Amino acid sequence: MSSDPTPTPTPAPSQDSEPDTPNLDFAGTTPYEDYVKADVLTHLQHTLSDDPGEMVFLVTTQVMELWFTVIVHEWETAAKALQGDDVPTAIAALKRSVRELEALNASWKPLGQLTPQQFNSYRSALGEGSGFQSAMYRRLEFLLGEKSASMLVPHRGAPRVHAELEKALHEPSLYDEVLRLLARRGHPVPEEVLRRDVSQRYEPSPEVEQVWTGVYAGDEDDEPARLGEALTNVAELVWRWRNDHLVATRRAMGAKAGTGGSAGVAWLEKRAQKNVFPELWTARSHV
Repeated sequence: MSSDPTPTPTPAPSQDSEPDTPNLDFAGTTPYEDYVKADVLTHLQHTLSDDPGEMVFLVTTQVMELWFTVIVHEWETAAKALQGDDVPTAIAALKRSVRELEALNASWKPLGQLTPQQFNSYRSALGEGSGFQSAMYRRLEFLLGEKSASMLVPHRGAPRVHAELEKALHEPSLYDEVLRLLARRGHPVPEEVLRRDVSQRYEPSPEVEQVWTGVYAGDEDDEPARLGEALTNVAELVWRWRNDHLVATRRAMGAKAGTGGSAGVAWLEKRAQKNVFPELWTARSHV
């Protein structure tokens, strides 16, 4: 009488065995490359001097541009959400931008220790190049309410960039959308503020200060108060960005004129003294 053979037990996997091998064979470029475009990013560095320190200056500046792009995306997302009275989505975007601003501000660390001699070794290669010519940073400033039509002039030779900046110049800033939301929620934002020419720089308003005073004197869990705190976190990190920029520049070149004909440290000192979303700061004295 026959019987089934005893099944051979499957050996237990060895603890020393290699993990499953990932797919290494692709018909074209890797899916990672297709998505990230790493080969493009890592071949955009063309230094203009023989100084080895120029590479970190160039790469850090390019990284800053990428962070500007992400932050502009977040603030435009927040502004659009506020237009639709979707405060949670706006706050979520602002909170993400806080982490991104922290990463952006950390970009000063590789540059913050430059001595004048180190910076001078490749500074002449920059010619008239200067950070104030950054179109993406200009869009970031426009979203903060720092509007200036004259800042479009350097970009006249790049039609696409110029058109994007002109569009941003004439759109409400993030703060304009916040104030419009507060007005729709019944807060007494003045008509002259709501109907102001949004292509002009935002100027502080005593009446808007009173609005924020009322918001902060009320329930801290209300959406306007939570929105105000999210904006304050953004404003604080923008202020830190400006101050870190000032300190790094002062350390690298003192009070000399900046590249591109700017006033250098003197101009940065004026910028560092300005608060973003000003009434959010002054209202605190009255709560």
